[in-house]
Amino acid sequence: MEKQLRRLLAENEAQLARLEREHERMVEAAEGSNADDEHDPEGSTIAFEREQLTAALERTRRTGDELRTALAELADGRYGVCERCGRPIAPERLEARPQSRTCIDCARSAGN
Repeated sequence: MEKQLRRLLAENEAQLARLEREHERMVEAAEGSNADDEHDPEGSTIAFEREQLTAALERTRRTGDELRTALAELADGRYGVCERCGRPIAPERLEARPQSRTCIDCARSAGN
């Protein structure tokens, strides 16, 4: 499992770097533009696209934090144990979402 978590973390970090570069380019492009994107009848606005990218950055950062936590739990011998009820997390759940910190029952009750 450690190998899989480390691979997922490396992929996450690469994705985060790509998103950060894209965000930087978007900000630089907006600084040099005097376009009135709020009234452009052609598709989405620059502000909307920037918000979408910001949300993707936040999700990617959160996933990276979750993966780092999972690695720490693995090292401490707590990986795969629900942090709410203390029961084992089903292997199928960990396969689908290796950074899971709760069993499916607790995740459902919490709305996750």
